[in-house]
Amino acid sequence: MRASLTIREKTIGWWQALNPAIYLISILPGLAIFLLVPLGSSWSPILLATVGVVLIQHGINLMNDAMDWSRGADVEKYNSWVRYHDQSPSRARWHGLLALGLGVAVGVWVLFQAGQLSILAVALPLVVLGVGYNVGSKPFAYSAFSEWVTGVCYGPGVFGCLWLLSRGANPWVGAFGCMSFAALAVAVLLSHQPSQVLTDAMVGKRSFAVRFGVDTTLRATTLLFALSLAALDGAYTVALLPLPALAWVSSIALFTFFSRRRAWNPRVLLLATLGKLVFLEGLCLFGGFQ
Repeated sequence: MRASLTIREKTIGWWQALNPAIYLISILPGLAIFLLVPLGSSWSPILLATVGVVLIQHGINLMNDAMDWSRGADVEKYNSWVRYHDQSPSRARWHGLLALGLGVAVGVWVLFQAGQLSILAVALPLVVLGVGYNVGSKPFAYSAFSEWVTGVCYGPGVFGCLWLLSRGANPWVGAFGCMSFAALAVAVLLSHQPSQVLTDAMVGKRSFAVRFGVDTTLRATTLLFALSLAALDGAYTVALLPLPALAWVSSIALFTFFSRRRAWNPRVLLLATLGKLVFLEGLCLFGGFQ
């Protein structure tokens, strides 16, 4: 099946493979730091570190596409980066390694400039864990640990390290933030699995949907998105920001709207969370914060 698709489909442009919305999973934790932690004039390290995280995600996405193509998974994925690279997994993999190296370099430079190289003790092992998602004879992406790795990398890995970089003084903000973005990342991962459960099973990928079925996956996605919203509101509340009751009400309304539509997919989850953060920023401005 993969061979017939390879022959028939044309090489695509980079704008078709990019899928900008998916990079929100790396951008949203940075936006949350701007909301939850008073940065004053020290906002540039968070901004640059977020750029580094986006580059790391881009590299890992490319490596994932190359690995899946080589193994026969995601054969229905038209916007694979391998198609952009003339259907060459090797070229896509090198592109990914370049982006990954650049992202790590940006992150190390930011930590050096901020005098916080000690954060590397947390960040680098999690970067290695993320790379292990896509490399080796038994990558995490094909194991029953893929969801756990995703949650750890985006919760404590991305939000947690950004919170440490911001020198946040309230540990509860850090804890709730890590919980929120870990849950969101796993929800995003689960939400795209039902559409490819058959091909995943054929190539031996032990995704959540393969192990537990589509219905259970959709229920888990729903619960994780609810947990993500609740934890984000928890962080907003313990940060002592204005009008916390409205923050919780907005989450209930947002969750009810999308759960009735059963419209769970990565783009919906990420854009809904972006809208939630914009709303919370509006509450801060309306409440006289800053």
